[in-house]
Amino acid sequence: MLYFTRWRSTAILLATFVLCLFVVPDFIPRHIERDWPAWAQHRLVLGLDLQGGSHLLFEVDSEAVRNDVVEALAEDVRRILNNSHIQYSGLATQNGAVEVQISDASGRQAALAKLAALARPLPGLFGVAGQRANEITELGGGRIRIEPTDAAVNRRVQQAVQQSIEIIERRINALGVVEPTVESEGADRILVEVPGLQDPNRLKELVGKTAKLTFQLVDLSESPEQAIKMHPPPEAEILYDSQQRPPVPYLVEKRVAVPGSDLIDAVPAFDPRTGEPIVSFRLNTAGAERFAKVTRDNVGRPFAIVLDNQVISAPVIREPIVGGSGEITGHFTVQQANDLAILLRSGALPAPLTAVEERTIGPGLGQDSINAGEIAAMLAAGMVILFMLASYGLFGLYADLAVAINVVMIFGILTLLDATLTLPGIAGIVLTMGIAVDSNVLIYERIREEVQHGRSPVSAIDAGFRRALATIVDSNITTFIASAVLFFIGTGPVRGFAVTLGVGILTTLFTAFTLTRLMISWWVEAARPQALAIR
Repeated sequence: MLYFTRWRSTAILLATFVLCLFVVPDFIPRHIERDWPAWAQHRLVLGLDLQGGSHLLFEVDSEAVRNDVVEALAEDVRRILNNSHIQYSGLATQNGAVEVQISDASGRQAALAKLAALARPLPGLFGVAGQRANEITELGGGRIRIEPTDAAVNRRVQQAVQQSIEIIERRINALGVVEPTVESEGADRILVEVPGLQDPNRLKELVGKTAKLTFQLVDLSESPEQAIKMHPPPEAEILYDSQQRPPVPYLVEKRVAVPGSDLIDAVPAFDPRTGEPIVSFRLNTAGAERFAKVTRDNVGRPFAIVLDNQVISAPVIREPIVGGSGEITGHFTVQQANDLAILLRSGALPAPLTAVEERTIGPGLGQDSINAGEIAAMLAAGMVILFMLASYGLFGLYADLAVAINVVMIFGILTLLDATLTLPGIAGIVLTMGIAVDSNVLIYERIREEVQHGRSPVSAIDAGFRRALATIVDSNITTFIASAVLFFIGTGPVRGFAVTLGVGILTTLFTAFTLTRLMISWWVEAARPQALAIR
């Protein structure tokens, strides 16, 4: 029916007004918006192709993941054999597998029985269900080979990708940038897009660093120079402080005194004595106890702080540190101290990342994209307005008003969702304008048919809206399904297009069957036409 009750009209107008109101923050300076309540601080974010920024594609080092799996497998083999009191020798990792020699011939069957636990089925569904984690092979002569399966390694690579995404997001969010995109691409790659950040080298340094932190004692049994010439002791290794020129070598114990996993916080600060930037860190309870014991037992000895196998600094322990906190010094700049604190807070990556693609989009290119999108949108809007006015007269004007409000509502919803607007997203909005007008065309053509069949103006309008409903809903549902599939399967710009198209379809259904109908009902009530102005 064309009649709208007062509460129904109020609800339609209120919903339209509220959705359009969310566009307002996009035109308000940010320093004013900060004083608003949190629920009102929403803003439409321009994507990488509109405001410029950095685009990086990283690849997880699958070989490093395989090596980690094999090393962990070797530890499991060692633990099982030791707990079972089975004598063995020659436990080593080689060619992507673990091999061990069982010394006692009578213990070989017992060893195979105990190690069979490592050949457990992989948990999960679909591709890995039923497959085993490791293959155990008896080579003869008491030699046993345990090798991780490809399914187990691939599963670990997928886990490394997901863990890396979470860590990368924490690192980038700590920079204070707006709406970064971090998502998996393929089986072992991670896409990182940061709109507005024009320094890809800093982003690559921040994202690509493994950030594996350890605290290790410096070996004083011989000098680093002697160890380099004569080979270091088996329990020590040579590490370098690459920040110095030339790099300074250190002979460091392989044993980790305090692991970086015990660190719970790290913040940049300034040394009160020298004014140099430093990083202040804090350890958890277990880490604080280990740190206190190491510093108590090694007063006067250098304590190396190692990040990704490079010595950051090696201060001498002057006194026991029992508070669970300390400072990292290393001739940092302010930015280096801040970045190091971000790396330590976010945690270490589970595997090294390699940048395989790098692009920087300048703001000039983004502005060209915006200008092109604006021109396309204005041309499309102008042609739509002229077509509707020429074809349907006053009814065309109502359709044009509804389409204009429809576009504002789309931007309002995108702002409410804190969505990122990309160039394909603008294309989705332009396409939505055509879909919205198409809905009005179907309604108006149906009204025209009803008039030709001799119905009165009010009856023809009511029948036109009612009978066109099924056709419009069906066509829009199929388009909405397509946009949903694009959103869940697509990545990057494809998802931006899907979001704006999907939101546009919902607002189109709302404006076509409520807002346009409400405006026409007001006109009918005021003019009481004897004939319709529709041509």
